[in-house]
Amino acid sequence: MNVSTRWLKDMVPGLAGTPEELSVHLALRGAPVEEISSPGDGLADIVIGKVLKAEQHPNADRLKVCEVDGGDGIVQVVCGAPNVTADRYYPFAPIGSLLPGDFKIKKAKIRGELSQGMLCSARELGLGVEHDGILELSGSFTPGETFVAALGLDDATLDVEITSNRGDLLSHAGIARELASEGAGEVRLVDLPGADESEFVYVSDPAEVAGAGVTIRIEDPDLCSRYLGAVIRGVKIRSSPAWLQERLRGAGARPINNVVDATNYVLLELGQPMHAFDMKRLGGSAINVRRASASEAAFTTLDGESRKLTSDMLLICDAEQPVAIGGVMGGQNSEVEDETTDLLLECALFDPKSIRKTRKALVMSTDASYRYERGVDPDGMRKAMERCIAVVLATAGGEVDGPILDCCPRPFETQLVDLRLSRIQHLLGIPFESAYVRELLEPLGFVVEGELDGVLHVRVPGFRSYDVTREVDLIEEVARTHGFDRFPETLGPQRPGNVPDHPLFLLEDQLRASLAAAGLFEAHTPAFAPPGEGDVEVANPLATTEPFMRSRMLPALLRRLEYNLAHGNRDVRLFEIGTTFRSAGKGNPPGEATHIAAVLTGLREPSHWSREDEPLAIWDLKVLVEDTAAIAYQEGPEVAPASDGALTLQAPDPNAMVAPPQLDGAQTLVVRTGGGQVVGHGGRVLADAVDLPVWAGEVWALEIVLPAEPAPANAPTDVPLPQFPASERDLSLLVPETLAAGDVTARIKEVGGKDLEAVDLFDVYTGEGVQDGVRSVAFRLRFRSPKRTLKDKDVDKSVKAVLKRLEEDLGVRARG
Repeated sequence: MNVSTRWLKDMVPGLAGTPEELSVHLALRGAPVEEISSPGDGLADIVIGKVLKAEQHPNADRLKVCEVDGGDGIVQVVCGAPNVTADRYYPFAPIGSLLPGDFKIKKAKIRGELSQGMLCSARELGLGVEHDGILELSGSFTPGETFVAALGLDDATLDVEITSNRGDLLSHAGIARELASEGAGEVRLVDLPGADESEFVYVSDPAEVAGAGVTIRIEDPDLCSRYLGAVIRGVKIRSSPAWLQERLRGAGARPINNVVDATNYVLLELGQPMHAFDMKRLGGSAINVRRASASEAAFTTLDGESRKLTSDMLLICDAEQPVAIGGVMGGQNSEVEDETTDLLLECALFDPKSIRKTRKALVMSTDASYRYERGVDPDGMRKAMERCIAVVLATAGGEVDGPILDCCPRPFETQLVDLRLSRIQHLLGIPFESAYVRELLEPLGFVVEGELDGVLHVRVPGFRSYDVTREVDLIEEVARTHGFDRFPETLGPQRPGNVPDHPLFLLEDQLRASLAAAGLFEAHTPAFAPPGEGDVEVANPLATTEPFMRSRMLPALLRRLEYNLAHGNRDVRLFEIGTTFRSAGKGNPPGEATHIAAVLTGLREPSHWSREDEPLAIWDLKVLVEDTAAIAYQEGPEVAPASDGALTLQAPDPNAMVAPPQLDGAQTLVVRTGGGQVVGHGGRVLADAVDLPVWAGEVWALEIVLPAEPAPANAPTDVPLPQFPASERDLSLLVPETLAAGDVTARIKEVGGKDLEAVDLFDVYTGEGVQDGVRSVAFRLRFRSPKRTLKDKDVDKSVKAVLKRLEEDLGVRARG
């Protein structure tokens, strides 16, 4: 929202401060200013020039040779504009000056005549759309004075960021209310030059209203609850006066003509979109508000585009055809032209959801639709209509014909909300007196109609009826206007909640802590996915390239890995916990499951001169998969290689997780619960599944589905420190290559006895001295008794038992 600081200061008596100071105040109110600019930016070199003489160019029919007083003497300028005349004032760019777009003015000969400067059009100055003639200035000026100062372009424009729930701030009146406390505490509309005091008569009816030769009817009150129309006859379409153009430019808008500028003025001042129809082009002098019919397939809007219509779109029609798309844009067939003399002004109230749906379907956005989507003031429509009529009469002449027509099938009623002072203190932590609460709320338009036993009865104004509906909304207004920076830094007394967190949330926190400790960074990717990565289609996707909800986490994480590698980050470790979606059949809501996924590539440890660099390997991933699975499934999940190397490995349960297609089947780990259900996979990512630079190493990934109802975490137990020394034995075993080392470890633990404290694999060897098909695997066994120091014979007995069972059960023998 572009806001003119000059306009604001005229609306708020006593408002002072620089644009920067006003920006700070708005930011503290929740409306930060993104940029401060000026309509005069880039025009510092332009001055006021007076044309003393304008004669026909001797060598060109369409050029004139002018004598121009630019303040530093009289110079000759060749101009091709048809409207240049003597004794008139125009913007003048002397030699050496810069126009917007870095266009530098130089001395030149045009068809044999010297030109020492340039008389400028509104388009060349970036101040309008007219280009057929130079910009003629009305009033009395001094040649050579700065153009910016002479036309009031030294205003400051604030680009205010407005949240979607604050449609009331999409106007100068709304912003002025936020700043009223910095002035005299009130907001008033600026007096209009040349406007007369007028009293207006209204004719109202819920279904159909007629007057001044016009009939207005609303057929669909669900989409349009109110429509006002006023007929003005005898207007003259021309350029707006300087004061109106100055207002619009200060707010970042371009003047067009006096009628269009009048509607835009009200839009910017009060936030109410207005539209003007040419009465002579309205068939049957009627307005009918209805949905599009099946025969109305397309409609040409003011921008010249043919828009495809559907039956759920609201149209403004005359007796014969559509003349506007309700709340979005008018049509070419009824637009105001230079020959227009009679107007029908429209002021309507449309359903925000309908406008948003229509605007998105048409792939367009206008100033009107932007405001209607967020909600305009349902209680300020007559005020906006009367304001627009006053501006039109003051700038285009004419007179109002008959009463203002007000078709209102669903009248708006303001809401009364009770506000407890005790509740304010409970939520904000400090007490508030009722008089102070009134002082905070009333400048914002709220009306305190009474108080009983510490409860204020607050009337919510129409322009805040969309976002202030509850007591807590009023408390937010109290906190915001009081100032968040004015609350004490110390926290008041509080009572912790007694409702425990859901076990899944606790599990997610445990997993985050574990993976962060392992050096991974958490990522957050959108839940929307391209075709092929999901089977739940979104009815109204944010982007056409992502019309599905994701069924896996891994593809999006791999795209983030590609992004990091493309920016030169060689060592990437990312994980994400999020929701996935799966189709549950027609008519059923999609199934949801929480997954955890991770991707890794690069070095195991940061590079250092004292050691060789080692890239991440399958064993690093295996540790990560085991640790993650152990936290998620406490009953002892199994992590093992895929037995057949295929990616279709699946448990009998149809809900079991299928391996991601991005993984290499030859290096895939499968995670099974104690009941045998497949709940996750990990492995090496296929080279063609990810776009890698030539220098990138192997990519490893995992994805595990988390239990919907995790088992409660085991209560922590204390184990006393050992009082007796341990006894260790190293076993070098000949293990068949087809036998997993994990199976050997499990059998050692099973047979080793109660004093076996730990089993560690510390070496693997193949080569000379070891026959083919067998590898030498070394284990370290640590024995310890909590009651006494173990003797060698005790340990040797246990080791012999282990070796015997390994050979009998697994065919594993001691080496040499």
